[in-house]
Amino acid sequence: MSTYFVIAEHLQGALTETTFETLGAARALADATGGEVVGVLLGHGVQDMAGQLAAADRVLVADHPALEHFTPEAYNAALEPLLQEHQPRLTLFQNTAIGMDLAAYLAARLNWPLIAYCNGLRAEDGAIVTTSQIYGGKVFAECRLPEGPGMVTVLAGAFPAEAGQAGDAPRVETVSVSLDGLRTRFEELHEPEAEDVDITKADVIVAVGRGIQSEDNLELAEELAQALGGVVAASRPIVDAGWLPRMRQVGKSGQKVKPKLYLALGISGAPEHVEGMKDSELIIAVNTDPNAPIFDVAHYGVVADLFDVAEALLERLED
Repeated sequence: MSTYFVIAEHLQGALTETTFETLGAARALADATGGEVVGVLLGHGVQDMAGQLAAADRVLVADHPALEHFTPEAYNAALEPLLQEHQPRLTLFQNTAIGMDLAAYLAARLNWPLIAYCNGLRAEDGAIVTTSQIYGGKVFAECRLPEGPGMVTVLAGAFPAEAGQAGDAPRVETVSVSLDGLRTRFEELHEPEAEDVDITKADVIVAVGRGIQSEDNLELAEELAQALGGVVAASRPIVDAGWLPRMRQVGKSGQKVKPKLYLALGISGAPEHVEGMKDSELIIAVNTDPNAPIFDVAHYGVVADLFDVAEALLERLED
């Protein structure tokens, strides 16, 4: 029976959404192959979190004071013997700073193949086939994992989080770890200053790109967002210009969003930006360039001046 390990991530007492997304991907593989999903939870005082990994058949919990906060040295030291002992068919990490840090080190140490930036997983003729999004989404690479243990890092948003939260309470097992002689320790968590809005939780987003032309024109976007009950976000050039804070940026190097409505004003639609908003329920794009890539992912497109469209929408909403 194939075993699929999912390395859970948590921050400040809460499991991350990407953990549930990755768990759902493992569950689909296990159901297709008759395998078992095993959640792996490292931390200190995290026993209660284990029960939240509902899609897992069982959860291995390594509890140690040195694992309370993430440090690469401690987490790798705990995971390496565990993976060596169990030899899972596939170990799934999140494609985050933590997941990529762990996966790269462990793959090298164990000499196991690693496929990163994975947004597709399936079982096919007894093999595991992956799809990876590379070069900022310009290329999709399909690979077949060879027999034996392997690893993948899974992109955020590639699988529904709900699939990882559905199921009965898993069986929880405690595993011992030896973490003597660590040379690094966690000192302090530095978080970005709180912003006025969290665009990842917004149902409506009015996003602006280079077509907005100047910082002064952001006022129009703000008015439209307020009328729609939403918030203003932006593509990278707007943030790089300092017109909006970094936490308002949508895209590969910014935030990944899934609003009910994503209104893109003057955004060309580079792959790096599309990666952050392509899963929105409804995408409406406004651009003067009929060949703008944003129209490839938009449900509705308007080839027009964004100012004309925004002002017309405001008039209609104010009626």
